[in-house]
Amino acid sequence: MYQALYRKYRPSSFDDVISQPHITATLKNQIITGKTAHAYIFTGSRGTGKTTCARILAKALVCEHPVNGGPCLECPVCRDMEDSRLDDVVEIDAASYGSVEDARELREEAYYSPVRCRYRIYIIDEVHMLTPSAFNALLKIIEEPPEHVKFILATTEVHKVLPTILSRCQRFDFRRVRSEDIAARLKYVASKEGFELDDDAAAFIAENADGGMRDALSLLDECVAFSDHVTAQVVSDAAGLTGNGTTIALVSSVCERNAADALGTIAALYDGSKDIRQLCSEMIMQLRNIMILKSVPDSTGLVRLMPEQLEKLKAVAAATDIGFVMNAIDIFGKCAERLSRSISARTELEMAVISVCAGSSAAEPKPESTSSADTAMLMSRINELEQRIAALSSARPVPDAAFEPRRQRRLPPADAASEAKTDLSEAKPLPEWPEILEKFGSICPPVSGALQGSAAYTTADRLIIVTENRFFLELLRIKENAVKLSETVFSVTGRKYKIGAKCTASVNNVPENKLPGLLKKAEENSIPVTTE
Repeated sequence: MYQALYRKYRPSSFDDVISQPHITATLKNQIITGKTAHAYIFTGSRGTGKTTCARILAKALVCEHPVNGGPCLECPVCRDMEDSRLDDVVEIDAASYGSVEDARELREEAYYSPVRCRYRIYIIDEVHMLTPSAFNALLKIIEEPPEHVKFILATTEVHKVLPTILSRCQRFDFRRVRSEDIAARLKYVASKEGFELDDDAAAFIAENADGGMRDALSLLDECVAFSDHVTAQVVSDAAGLTGNGTTIALVSSVCERNAADALGTIAALYDGSKDIRQLCSEMIMQLRNIMILKSVPDSTGLVRLMPEQLEKLKAVAAATDIGFVMNAIDIFGKCAERLSRSISARTELEMAVISVCAGSSAAEPKPESTSSADTAMLMSRINELEQRIAALSSARPVPDAAFEPRRQRRLPPADAASEAKTDLSEAKPLPEWPEILEKFGSICPPVSGALQGSAAYTTADRLIIVTENRFFLELLRIKENAVKLSETVFSVTGRKYKIGAKCTASVNNVPENKLPGLLKKAEENSIPVTTE
């Protein structure tokens, strides 16, 4: 029976595990010194070796003759475990057995002694799939298990594991497998299986595996079924992937704002049954490479491409603006999100290409007329905003009688006009004054009432209010009232004035026939009256 390559070439010892030396060295030292933990948690992205290392660790713990911290692979225990016949090592898929009843059953079973080995080991894969109740049911036994029990938990989403569980385990974070290590492993597998694998094909597969060794071997398995001689073109045809050369050419057309060429390339790839979602991801990756090339002078190690492909991409980066590239990444990223639910993936990608090509770049020159029009519009808007800000922030609109600080003033003289030094000889009536009074009445009714029967005159930059109500001068000295009036005037006229006030009435204008009556009413209500 045929066995998939990723199963056939799964590492059986710590020495076979690639790109995780920080983990394998630690585990080997623990076994050599006999200082193993009672619970471990392995976390990392898919295909990085979490479950594989869990099995190797379990095998080393129960091996009858461990060698340098690893299993001997020859004793009956090691052979039985390789064939999945060892009852003392239990592997559980939490996605299928993650209920609280399953956790309680495991907890009760753990107290029984192992049948053949020193330890009874539980490997719980995808442990984040356990329900909160199941986690709580296992909490105590994971913290203080029997001496013969050890737990090895594995997960791709460690943030979903309860902190109370994490705090009771030794945590090991698995890194993504490096592309160079993946390519070397693929070449090793090809030599063992007896088929040819070109270097560029191995690099192509490694790049698209996204750091997962299992994904790389599965992709190689698919390519071998297509042809015994695996080239980059075979990888592209068999797996529906687009070669870096084609993707770079497509991205180059996009960066040149050549929508016709870009759409033609997409059409050809679509007719060749290329996966549109994968194509969008590859375009984003190449745009990311351009962004790195433009932003980091020494991009060694950050951009992994064949030498000739790297030179082509550098040429594209040199002729492209960084703002355009980042905008393109944003647009294609949003397109990638929509592709999974779109009726026509091809249309979505074509819309994104046209949107990027139609956009402008900071380095792209604009016609002189358009630039001048934009500048004029911008300056007009700035002037308008400056006027509004000045009106809103004007604490003392004019250095006049109405705005002189209260602490520096005495009671106003009989004629306020002399204090304001107001000259109406060259002033003109303000035709909008009735509209200003109407609007000001809804904003500040008390002060507006004191302006009944008033008039307003303007000079070049001053607004002079003429009223018979002397009380208005006192109200206008209050900062809040002055600001509100200034804002109202500006909102109606669109101009900013220095506001002054003139009162045409005097104290002696109070009719004498009313004064006795007021005094009499004050005496009747026991109000003290002082006359000078």
